[in-house]
Amino acid sequence: MESGQDFFLVKAKENGVHVIGLTRGADTRFHHTEKLDKGEIMIAQFTEHTSAIKVRGKAVVMTKFGRIDTYSEDD
Repeated sequence: MESGQDFFLVKAKENGVHVIGLTRGADTRFHHTEKLDKGEIMIAQFTEHTSAIKVRGKAVVMTKFGRIDTYSEDD
C-alpha cells in the first residue's frame, strides 16, 4: 500500500449501517464487513486487496470528490 492514497469517510445516520469491502481480481468477493451505529464514523482507504466498498443503510460518504448521502430526504 502506498502512502498518500486518498481516504474516504463513512458516517452512520442510523444504527446498523454496514460498510463492506470488495476484493480486486477476476472474482469480486466480500472480504471485510464493519457495522456502524448512529453517529459512528469509519475512515478507510482503498488498498491492494480492496477495490470497492458497498454501504448498506442510511449514511453519509465523504471523499475528495464530495459528499454523498445513501438516501434522499424523501425516503
